[in-house]
Amino acid sequence: MPNLSLSRHPDPSVFRRLALGTWRTAYDPSVYGTVELRVGEALRYLEAFRERTGKKLSLNHLLAKAIGVILTEVPEANAILRFRRVYLRKTVGIFFQVALSREGSDKFDLSGLTIHDPEKKSLADIHDEFENKAALTRARRDPALESTRRRLSWMPGWLVGVVLNTVSFLNYSLNLDLSWAGVPRDAFGSVMITNVGSLGLDIAYAPLVPYSRVPIVLAMGAVHDAPVVEAGQIVVAKVMRVNVTFDHRFIDGAHAAKMARLLRAWMEEPFAHFERLDGAG
Repeated sequence: MPNLSLSRHPDPSVFRRLALGTWRTAYDPSVYGTVELRVGEALRYLEAFRERTGKKLSLNHLLAKAIGVILTEVPEANAILRFRRVYLRKTVGIFFQVALSREGSDKFDLSGLTIHDPEKKSLADIHDEFENKAALTRARRDPALESTRRRLSWMPGWLVGVVLNTVSFLNYSLNLDLSWAGVPRDAFGSVMITNVGSLGLDIAYAPLVPYSRVPIVLAMGAVHDAPVVEAGQIVVAKVMRVNVTFDHRFIDGAHAAKMARLLRAWMEEPFAHFERLDGAG
């Protein structure tokens, strides 16, 4: 069984060919941008959802569902590069970074969890899966993650890079399933999301992680009050910035613009796009 279910891009554009010939790695072609979202309605949706289900849904969960749907609408963004060729993913995965405290220390590490096929799941299912995986990760009870952490903890820095690049080549370039060696299948998914708002930041651009082969990283900023214009009047609204880093070798401005429009529609009009809540809206 392969690591990922893929199909080769049938007809990449001339620009795509030029981009692939121009930039050799994800270090080179990073593009940065910010989408400012009005999240007042999203916060109201979260509250209504909690009242009806008792589940403390968050903007993380909404974003997972929305991004899953968006990638089905913009399939060229749900892709990886193998041997300088674009391959489209047949499934969607959303990787969330999770902060871990170090045992016996006030320092912390980063780990993560992946939600697969969020576009096919209910918000309640996404909530439960996210919270269960986050709890396992923070409690250091995820077998695959802890095995990887133990192996990396004793490696010298120069060897870590060699190992990561080798595993990436086997996992993605050759598309081999390494689960027998403790490497989870499709560990990083299609998109990475980190919540820099939890650190009190509005704007921060996270780097792409080349060995993960993930072409899009989203950094969620803090929700805050800001002046906005509605019907020609300046009012105060709840806003959140989503800061994006993407790989320009196979995602360009047209893809980004469509994804931004869809993201704004889902997050600013949640009652019209997410699942219906009886009596709310």
